[in-house]
Amino acid sequence: MRWEGNEQSENVEDRRGESGGGGGGFGLGGRSVGLGTVAVALIAGWIFGINPMTMLSMLSGGGAPQVQQQQGPAQKPPANDREATFVSTVLRNTEVVWGDVFKQAGGTYHPTRLVLFRGAYPTACGTGESAMGPFYCPGDKKVYIDLSFYDTLRDRLGAPGEFAQAYVIAHEVGHHVQDELGITAKVDGMRGRLNEKQQNAMSVRVELQADCFAGVWAHHSQESKHWLDPDDIASAMNAAQKIGDDALQRSAGRSVVPDSFTHGTSAQRQHWFMQGFQGGTVQGCDTFGARTL
Repeated sequence: MRWEGNEQSENVEDRRGESGGGGGGFGLGGRSVGLGTVAVALIAGWIFGINPMTMLSMLSGGGAPQVQQQQGPAQKPPANDREATFVSTVLRNTEVVWGDVFKQAGGTYHPTRLVLFRGAYPTACGTGESAMGPFYCPGDKKVYIDLSFYDTLRDRLGAPGEFAQAYVIAHEVGHHVQDELGITAKVDGMRGRLNEKQQNAMSVRVELQADCFAGVWAHHSQESKHWLDPDDIASAMNAAQKIGDDALQRSAGRSVVPDSFTHGTSAQRQHWFMQGFQGGTVQGCDTFGARTL
């Protein structure tokens, strides 16, 4: 991926030098969650693809995550930080692409902000942990990432490559696009009427659409930048394969349980990324209307 020298986003907050607070547990919904509960939630997140902050709320018996205000002005990443520069460059390109896509449809895209943190950090969705991997919080409309996740992606999950890293960012930005389009609010409004199996099935469609939106970004990005090689797309496909629910369950030594899927199988994640990449349209990413995934 030939990304060096391209424009960088101004919407990156470097919070890596700040304390996440709370060495003894998470403050969630007004309750204190012990480290044993945290461990269960994080394991569930890795194996089943469940948002660990949602799992923490369920395990603690709490309600909605408590909003925690961040303190102090955000810093920009150092100019000599290659990883942060890469993230800023990819984020800026998502801003350009989605800005154009929304404009062509008669709308306006409001970019997300991306927060770099280490260890733990307070968000409007509860305290984020680096072990959760990157995530999008609709409560404050920000993407959060501890860049050490890229080491995990490469070393533990076997998904190296810069475009695999870009795909991760584009997927989380895809969740912001869903928020911008009103999809997130509609899905949240339905969850209370669904049982656990149905909620998981709905989550799969949400996540696969974010994969498809990542593909849409890659399509338009490649058209304008020509910065991707065939090996780059292969690295994204490899990453999608490694983080499918079925692959994660097998790698954890567990039986594959389709009813527990929340992100989709490896094949489904690959299919929907390519659906977006080859078609390049938001309309082609209608996972909710698809009879088969």
